[in-house]
Parts: sequence; C-alpha cells; structure tokens
Amino acid sequence: MIIMRSLIAETVQAAGLPVPVPAPTPVLVAIRAERHPGLDRLVFEFRDGLPVRRSGTYVKRLVADGSGEDVRVTGDAILLLRFTGADGHDAFGTPSYGSARTTYALPGIIQVVNAGDFESVLSFGVGLAKRVPYRMYTLTSPSRVVVDFSAPYWTVNAGIRLPDSTGHPRTVLRPVIPPGVARGALLRLFAGPTAAEQAAGLRLVSSHATGFSKLTISRGVARVYLTGHVRGDGSAFTIANEITLTLKRFPTICWVKIYDASGRTQQPRGRCDSIPECLEP
Repeated sequence: MIIMRSLIAETVQAAGLPVPVPAPTPVLVAIRAERHPGLDRLVFEFRDGLPVRRSGTYVKRLVADGSGEDVRVTGDAILLLRFTGADGHDAFGTPSYGSARTTYALPGIIQVVNAGDFESVLSFGVGLAKRVPYRMYTLTSPSRVVVDFSAPYWTVNAGIRLPDSTGHPRTVLRPVIPPGVARGALLRLFAGPTAAEQAAGLRLVSSHATGFSKLTISRGVARVYLTGHVRGDGSAFTIANEITLTLKRFPTICWVKIYDASGRTQQPRGRCDSIPECLEP
C-alpha cells in the first residue's frame, strides 16, 4: 500500500512538470549565388538554426537519394553538398526554398540542383565550369551555410540562343572560359535560362536531350553528339535549332551536324547542316 501511494505521488508530481519541447528542425528557406572578387559565393539560408552536419564531395555523377537514379546537372565538375538535420519543405511537402533546379550566369557556378530531401537530409549537386578549391563555413543572423568557390580565371562573354514565350529565339550572355568558348557556350545552353530569364518568358527546349558527350570543330563544321533519349515529339522547333543558332554565332563555324546518342545524323558528310531523324517534325 505504501508502494502504491508512492507511485501515485510520483505520477502526480511528474504530471505537473513541463513537457520538454524538441528543438525545431532547421528549414532551408533560400538559395542564392553571387559573384565576388576572385570567387563565386553560394549561400544556403536556414530558418530555426543550422544543419547538424554538412559535407561536400566532388562526384562524377549526381545520384538521387533513395531511388539511386541519375539526376541531370550541367557542369564539367559536380560538387555534392549534403546537409544532415535539415528539411527543404514545409508541413505540406512544398519546397521551402524555391526551384529544385536553378541556373546562374556566373563564371564558376552554372547550376544548383536538388538531389534529395528525405528524413531531414538535404542533398544538392552544384554544376561548375571547372573543378576548383572551395571553402565551406557558417554564418548566423540569419543562419547560413556558405560555400566559396575559387574563380580567379579569365572569362569572355558568349551568347546562347533560347526561345521566348512566342518561340522567337533571344540571345543571352554567359561567361565562359577560353579557349573552349564554343564548348562553354553549348554547356551553358543545356543549363537553360536563369530564374530572371524564366520570369521574362525564356525557356530551354531540350527535346529530351540530357546534354552532349562531344563537340568537334573542323574546317568550319561543328559536330555535336547528344546524350539521352532524344526526340522532337513532332515540334518544328527543337534542341537542334538552339544548338545551331548558338554555334553559328562563332565565325569559325559555318555548318552544324547534330548526332543522336547512337551517333546517327542524316547528312554526316558534306558542307551542310544535319540533324538526326528523331528530331524531324
């Protein structure tokens, strides 16, 4: 009986104690990138504190957390960033930081793509113009994870052609690293428009191409080898138009031959443009 009274007393006393409230999980609310002297700065801003852990690793390809499927990200180098103990969505599952894929017109940072947001682990792939040293650190008020990419190299502006909402091609400029200016322009083309350009109606017609494996230029003829299950879906305007218009801006290129992933094009020889059958309307 004494034991029972003791247990009841302890229960009553415990019931009067305040229930501990777990600390909220940090939530990613913004991603932004800007140019600074000698570097490109990428910032991840969080609400309710910082992730418990953060890491960065250069990888050959970006893989989605969970499914293991490849995630397309444009760049000659890919840095995988992972934040443990943080979410990238609200209570309804809606992304809390904006678009899962964002393109930038910066010398080093080409694109930032989400690769996972599950069980409080956030993953992003950063597509870069080249592999460079980087420094990751944190700031407070507000809570931020900052990644500075060394970018002391010289760039020149190259124009790429993207269609607007009416289908009319527009020229936008991108910084590319010499001497491979044509290849750099093609790489930026596949990254598509920036957020501001998207808001202005520009878009990328990819025709299901995921990128290109090779670009050669010889005697005025550029040859582009596409990757992915390329098809035009009956459209009169395809990725071939964007590639051709972009490459013919260079004085050393007079004709453009575009190949599908199997290495096929309709007119492989001669001084003329050519596209694969899969891109015909």
